[in-house]
Amino acid sequence: MKHLHIALWGVLPYLALVVLVAGTAWRYRYDRFGFTTRSSQLHESRLLRVGGPLFHYALFLVIGGHVMGLLVPESLTRWFRISEEQYHAVALAMGGTAGVAAVVGLGVLLYRRVRVPAVRGATSRSDRVTLPLLALVLLAGLTATVSSVTNPYDYRLGVAVWFRSLFTLDPDVGAMAHAPLVYQVHALLALTLFALWPFGRLVHAFAAPLGYAARPYVVYRSRGRAGAPVHPALSAGPGRTPRTPAGRTGRR
Repeated sequence: MKHLHIALWGVLPYLALVVLVAGTAWRYRYDRFGFTTRSSQLHESRLLRVGGPLFHYALFLVIGGHVMGLLVPESLTRWFRISEEQYHAVALAMGGTAGVAAVVGLGVLLYRRVRVPAVRGATSRSDRVTLPLLALVLLAGLTATVSSVTNPYDYRLGVAVWFRSLFTLDPDVGAMAHAPLVYQVHALLALTLFALWPFGRLVHAFAAPLGYAARPYVVYRSRGRAGAPVHPALSAGPGRTPRTPAGRTGRR
């Protein structure tokens, strides 16, 4: 059993990271224009307008909650005079709400993908694996959040310690091995999803237009708008001399 725990919580996370990085580099090398969602909005937009924003905005909150819960140590919140009861009450309320919203949003998108023939036909084989896996990851995480009400478990002293130890290259295997089963299942599903991430449509998350904010400023002018002042140099046609407002040519 000890060797199994070492393999799951000491080796598997690094293997998933290697596959994620190498797979993304390979995908960018041979299919950089495939870093896209392969939008199917033209086939159906009503359900997409509901499920898309609901899922993505809720997912941002879920990711933010994981960052706060896994990377912020318990000693820091104590330093800010935040009690454990207050922290877990806020985490349960916000995390539970965001988790439910993300599951509902993804459910709408999956229903749309199954029920709309054109969207179903555009679903690749990798999507048939990664999208249900994403749903299982969200459901397992939501189950872990809800279970903390009836089965109190301070993941900040267990799962979070294991997660932070991965960055020091000295995994605290025991911290994760003693976590409740639902947390272990959630972590294993997430690691599997990260390993498969570069090979499906989820890779579009790495295609954020970061250069858009630093793009050159572009000025658009409408030349045919009625009543808009037009510079004399713009009003002259090819080969013609610009005229002054008094009707005289611009030459002297």
